[in-house]
Amino acid sequence: MSSSAFHFAGLTPDLILTAIESVGIYPETGLIALNSYENRVYQFRCDRGNRYVVKFYRPERWSKAQILEEHQFAAELLAEEFPIAAPVVIDGATLHEYQGYLFTLFPSMGGRQFEVDNLEQLFEVGQFIGRMHQYAKGSRFSQRRSLTPTTFGAESLTVLQQSSLIPAQWREQVLSSATELVQAIEQQWHKLTPSVMRLHGDLHIGNILWTPDGPGFVDLDDACNGPAVQDLWMMLSGEREQQQAQLAELVEGYQEFCDFHPAELRLIEPLRGLRMLHYNAWLCRRWDDPAFPQHFPWFAEPQYWQQQYQSFTEQLQQLSQPPLSLIPY
Repeated sequence: MSSSAFHFAGLTPDLILTAIESVGIYPETGLIALNSYENRVYQFRCDRGNRYVVKFYRPERWSKAQILEEHQFAAELLAEEFPIAAPVVIDGATLHEYQGYLFTLFPSMGGRQFEVDNLEQLFEVGQFIGRMHQYAKGSRFSQRRSLTPTTFGAESLTVLQQSSLIPAQWREQVLSSATELVQAIEQQWHKLTPSVMRLHGDLHIGNILWTPDGPGFVDLDDACNGPAVQDLWMMLSGEREQQQAQLAELVEGYQEFCDFHPAELRLIEPLRGLRMLHYNAWLCRRWDDPAFPQHFPWFAEPQYWQQQYQSFTEQLQQLSQPPLSLIPY
């Protein structure tokens, strides 16, 4: 068992409560576990009536400097009046430690689920992202990683090549298709000169809440440097015509605050391919955490890897198709 899995195995409810109380916050309700496999995240209400979310960071994933840079980014956005869940400052600190565990408290942000098929909401989300990028592009992260074909592609491929989880009958096909996919992504990426800025990094619909004041964003855990379109493409879904309409609304809203470079649309399918590779490598890396075999039992099954071989092959073909366009068909 890895040290991170071992540490999480020892993160008992009593220890969690004691850690929270060590910074002067006293839970009045029980801890409600929120959906997170990478970290351990719980919601509660304190004795003063405030609702909080506490996050215990996975040991050895990020350094203290990387976590604090994420916190600083959130604090900057909050100071600019962005509706974002930023870490609570307690005695001048946002990152706390108790018996070797690093943890942070956030205000609980209320809201309903973002409707990705609602074009008016997409327009407002585009405005929000454009405004955020206009501010964020003023500097880059110095401690956090950058999203590139190397960090999310080649390094993920190495993890897959070293993993024993891919069944023998599909190993050659999976690794061959993954290798071709990485190579094709690298070729397309290096034909462009994408913008590089500070990003949310993992802006899927689950990280957007719809509040009375519009969209609110949570979870900067994967904040990174990268191209602007990374914070847009994960909201596109459905058939090509649907994605075209969604993209038009997002970018129209975005461009009210920040210029968007249409050439970056050629990165959407490469970024999708990188996410596929990174997801599989992530599961391989975490497999010795008992929570992962429990919640992803299909990951080591032949049928799953047959599907991945097909998905990698289809994504490779998708890279050769014309990109989405800002010009309606």
